[in-house]
Amino acid sequence: MTVTTHSAAETEQFAADFALTLPGGACVALFGDLGAGKTALVRGLARGLGISETVSSPTYALVREYHGQGVALAHFDMYRVTTWADLESCGFMEALESDAYLAVEWSENIVHALPPDCVRVHIARGTDDQTRVIELAD
Repeated sequence: MTVTTHSAAETEQFAADFALTLPGGACVALFGDLGAGKTALVRGLARGLGISETVSSPTYALVREYHGQGVALAHFDMYRVTTWADLESCGFMEALESDAYLAVEWSENIVHALPPDCVRVHIARGTDDQTRVIELAD
């Protein structure tokens, strides 16, 4: 399925609606260039999961955790992750074993470590600065 959005707000709304279709504890792998809208998509996922905390990029922290009513979201940024040791030290392997939802930015850097049932979402800039093309891989 491919969806085109025309603003950050539309991208977030798409993701909020998409979150409602996810099974509990789903892993969502995000693929896309710098500035493609991955964090906006995670903001929408969080809102759709009922999380009201402010979502921001975990670039320097590598992971941020958000909590809502009976739900947790672990938001990873794998841009700087290059080794298995990095992957383990940021808590990714532990998070896979938890009940938390996972949103993983820069998944192309850890594609070998993604679980087979991870939902893959490709996001790219469209024809202008606001347009995004979002593709959900089968």
